[in-house]
Amino acid sequence: MTTLQLKNHQIWQDLTEILENLDTNSLVQKHLEQCCYTINGYWDEQDEYYDSITLPHPIEAKLVSSFVGVTQDNRFLKLKFSLIGTTTIYAKIIPHDPHDKPYPFGSPIIQKIGELVLIYNENMELIDENWLLDIDSPLLVLDKRQVTNT
Repeated sequence: MTTLQLKNHQIWQDLTEILENLDTNSLVQKHLEQCCYTINGYWDEQDEYYDSITLPHPIEAKLVSSFVGVTQDNRFLKLKFSLIGTTTIYAKIIPHDPHDKPYPFGSPIIQKIGELVLIYNENMELIDENWLLDIDSPLLVLDKRQVTNT
């Protein structure tokens, strides 16, 4: 039996080079745009069903981890992103003159609204996605339907 030391193996340098040259921000932004910032058919951790959830736009996605997986037949890349939404509360100037314009009131709300995991095959084709959202976030627009998980 041969023992292989991976600690200083060339594979780590190759993987590091691949991840450094991969524009992960472009990948996640493209995915968000393709889904129109909407998630359809979402089950939360309490088995509550949401027909659709609309994410705030713009949204910031920060890469928090990357994983290269190899099975007997497949190789894949798993990218985990933290999703951060920003919005500003608007108020009207008093008195309510029809010509008054809304103006920013207070500080913008910046909040982590969840996580998104994107999984790509070796050809960089999306093969799976996994959302974990903070359903209580005021930045999400929820469309909830009564459905039971059986």
